[in-house]
Amino acid sequence: MEIILQILLGIVALICWAGGMNILLKGAMAFLPKEVSPQLVLDDLVRFLAGIYFGAGFLFSYAVFHVQTMGNVNYFLGIMVAFSGLGRFYSRLKLGSAGRYFDVIMCVEIILGIAIMLLTSVSQI
Repeated sequence: MEIILQILLGIVALICWAGGMNILLKGAMAFLPKEVSPQLVLDDLVRFLAGIYFGAGFLFSYAVFHVQTMGNVNYFLGIMVAFSGLGRFYSRLKLGSAGRYFDVIMCVEIILGIAIMLLTSVSQI
């Protein structure tokens, strides 16, 4: 079970690094229409959050190699992943679907977070 938990945490680490770097490099303007003037505050906030997203990859990679000693912290890592999916779900409820790809990602994040939490409880027995 520990190996499966390590694999899941590793997948999340890779997602954080790839997604965080992608958004860090693009910024907010990449997601807005070309006619919109530069949104400095929005871009600052988006890159700040992307930095946190990217940095979380280091936390998850640390957890991969120290899964035995992380204990209950792994639950919180699972909660982080599940809440990222729940954030997408809330967005879907408020604004509608961003498309099939994002709906699939939302489900994967929720399931992945729950799986991390369940595997953490099983590996602690």
